[in-house]
Amino acid sequence: MAAQYKRRYHFGEAYEAVVLLPRAMRGILAARRAGSPNARFVERLMLAVTEVNGCAVCSYAHARMALEQGMPQEEIDSFLNGDGTKILPQEATAILFAQHYADSKGRPDRAAFSRLEQVYGSAVSHGILSAIQVMMVGNIVGIPISALISRRKGFPYPGSSIAYEILMAPATLLSLPFALLHALVRWIVRLPNLRFGATVPV
Repeated sequence: MAAQYKRRYHFGEAYEAVVLLPRAMRGILAARRAGSPNARFVERLMLAVTEVNGCAVCSYAHARMALEQGMPQEEIDSFLNGDGTKILPQEATAILFAQHYADSKGRPDRAAFSRLEQVYGSAVSHGILSAIQVMMVGNIVGIPISALISRRKGFPYPGSSIAYEILMAPATLLSLPFALLHALVRWIVRLPNLRFGATVPV
């Protein structure tokens, strides 16, 4: 059976995700200091996002990190298979939001985020959101790399191209200076670090 990705992002979508990255990184650091969501919770969120996007290199890396944190292999497999049998009840709303965020390519429903805040409160919800946003950028960069690795092994992804696989990751990384400036503008004018499905990007 040929390897394949579940999501493919074009450059505009990648740029939108990178614009949100600086504040997401700050959010992750703030969450670590506060201890909520904790490291294992963050890893489960990242596994959930990766399962939806289908990034092979991210799946490998985060499965290894999860193992190092003491997560059982069967729990990791459950997340990467998307079967949901190992989701903890107290984390279910966050995991479902993570899957929805990835499935909507970073444009979730406003009601879904409101539900997240109702369950976890504003501070923890923004820590959850930050973890998801960081993982999205990792997946967007990792998907073409995964496709290129698979192509070199003789299993090209259906619908992929060598140009996409070679150029997408470097182009995304090269957009960082512009994205940082864009992120600064969004912060100055007090725009939230989140775009909903019905909103128009700045």
